[in-house]
Amino acid sequence: MERHGLSQRRACRLVGMDRSTLRYRCKRVEDSTVLQRLRELAAERRRFGYRRLGWMLAREGHTLNHKKLYRLYREERLTLRRRGRRKTGFGNSNTNDVANHD
Repeated sequence: MERHGLSQRRACRLVGMDRSTLRYRCKRVEDSTVLQRLRELAAERRRFGYRRLGWMLAREGHTLNHKKLYRLYREERLTLRRRGRRKTGFGNSNTNDVANHD
């Protein structure tokens, strides 16, 4: 803008962009300490999901939104594998039929 001698308003109008977009600064807080602690807790408690780990972090004084916690949990690939369902036999589900059959 300065190189071409245009004001900020005029340059943004020419490009079709809002001035607030040009001035935007990210406010994201660094989560490295929380992320490190989340990894440690997940290593200690392998069967805990993100909710229980979030409760443990809250007890230690780390406050996190549940959406942000889940995003960090997925980004670190800490997600648990789903447990498989129990297999049942095919056929007749009543086992007493065999025992009572004369």
